[in-house]
Amino acid sequence: MKIGVIADDLTGANATGVRMTKEGIQTATVVQGTPFPFHAENDALVVDTDSRYSPRALAQKRVHNSINDLTQWGADLFCKRIDSTMRGNIGAELEALLDQLGESARIIVSPSFPDSGRIIIGGYLLVNDVPLEQTDVAQDPVYPIDQSCVPPIISQQTKYSVASLSLSDVLQDQKHIASRVRDLCKDAQIIICDATTNEQIENIGEAMEAIKEYQFVAADPGPLTAAYAKAALHSTRPNKRIMLTIGSATQLTGQQLNYVLEKTEAEPIYADPMKLASYSTTWDEEIERVTKRGVHSNETLLIVTTHHPGHALIDLKSKALKEKTSEDALAKRITDALGKITRQIIENADNPIKGCFSSGGDVTASLCAISRAEAIELEEEVLPLAAFGRIKGGYFDSLPLITKGGLVGDKKSIFECIRYLRAKI
Repeated sequence: MKIGVIADDLTGANATGVRMTKEGIQTATVVQGTPFPFHAENDALVVDTDSRYSPRALAQKRVHNSINDLTQWGADLFCKRIDSTMRGNIGAELEALLDQLGESARIIVSPSFPDSGRIIIGGYLLVNDVPLEQTDVAQDPVYPIDQSCVPPIISQQTKYSVASLSLSDVLQDQKHIASRVRDLCKDAQIIICDATTNEQIENIGEAMEAIKEYQFVAADPGPLTAAYAKAALHSTRPNKRIMLTIGSATQLTGQQLNYVLEKTEAEPIYADPMKLASYSTTWDEEIERVTKRGVHSNETLLIVTTHHPGHALIDLKSKALKEKTSEDALAKRITDALGKITRQIIENADNPIKGCFSSGGDVTASLCAISRAEAIELEEEVLPLAAFGRIKGGYFDSLPLITKGGLVGDKKSIFECIRYLRAKI
């Protein structure tokens, strides 16, 4: 699949392209006035039309030309980069897209950009909690904004029908959003979406991808384009397998794991910490059981964890007295077991593991020791106290790895790490 994005200015084109690159979509920007790279092997091209302040007819002509070039290049999915404060020929350019793409085309508009303080509630665009018409863009010399409600702004600029997807709908799950969008598409060609968070925007993008009877165009400052493009690409490409080893027993880790399970169809393999916190035969038996399940698992996201929802934490003190050893020694038995399980699954998996995530410093240390890694060659920070790198030396030389502390982040942190790792591999 190839993705074509049409942007009305160069900085916006680059900003959208970077967001797509972070999702693992190989993207390049085509500058207005330069030869079109018809033989480019990128996943996506973002074409700068430099038309934000152009006359309406010229803006539409450049959009038409860009669609023709992108179609010739092989684009099968189109997106439109618009300004997050509604400046420019937005309605005219959306109209040009619909004119050229045909009757099945529908445009989903989301000016929301939560990371930059732009959100839409009830159709009203707020910039850092200030209504749009009360911000500096109200004094724009070319396109002054005299209202904050997005549907009327666009309606006044195009001949096509405009409808709204309310926040009450966006707050529902993807299936509800898709159903509501289908209903709105019957009578409108342009749909304006409320959204206040990145997660809501991602759900809209996934709902768009799930609807096959229309040709959707995402029109936004970048977040919806990235979410829609990612969902569309992932539906056509098999995800490379990732293994998650989660040994942290914190409440936060449980929340993070639950969030991953809500967002994916993964089915974790639970390792019994009571059997692993031991020097008895249960240690080897549990390792063998979990390893066998993991080796033959078909899960794209293979999760091995001792954190079972609803199970109480084990009493290491009593267990240590019973086994005549220390609590620290038994805790290390658990992390060593997880390291051994991880190594054996990676070595013997029916379907190769292309990247790893580990939660908890002790688990990571055991994995490195058991795999005889010389070091972790660090590359980037994924989020505070979560790092991306590659194992150096040992059995898994160059294997991509993300490590994260058990008390790090919010409920979405492990899921964000998974997305980052998938983009990298």
